[in-house]
Amino acid sequence: MREGRDVAGDTDRAAPDTTETGPQSAPDRAGAGHVHIGEVAARTELSLRTIRHYDEVGLVTPSARTRGGFRLYTADDIARLMLIRRMKPLGFTLEQMRDLLAATDRLDAIDTPDAPDRDEHARLMAVVADFETAALRRCEELRAMAARAGEFAAELGARLRPTPPG
Repeated sequence: MREGRDVAGDTDRAAPDTTETGPQSAPDRAGAGHVHIGEVAARTELSLRTIRHYDEVGLVTPSARTRGGFRLYTADDIARLMLIRRMKPLGFTLEQMRDLLAATDRLDAIDTPDAPDRDEHARLMAVVADFETAALRRCEELRAMAARAGEFAAELGARLRPTPPG
């Protein structure tokens, strides 16, 4: 898929990040496990605009950019976007998403020199458990709403079926 404009007319082009802590500069074509934003949008069923917004608010930063400034994403970046996509219909805010991602990022650092100590690990697991509880509660609320909506649709359908006169 070719990079360029989305339906709103925005382009993916941005100035490459040249800071040492920013994304790596890459050749003009995706490679080495990197994909362009258009492919990410197709895989995640998120719009280009949404993916860019998540970058702007710091939820998912592309792992690299081409020399031309196009965003490049890895499988881990895509997995992060999928987690966000799954949280959205449950009504989690961007701040809540950020909190969960920070906790899971720290937990994923378990085999690194910067691994959380026992107390931090327990706190992080409690954060994830709280999110699980909230997600399960919200799923149940959505199921109840869907059941009521189904009842409503069935009631309308019953009104449309002709009843023989009297």
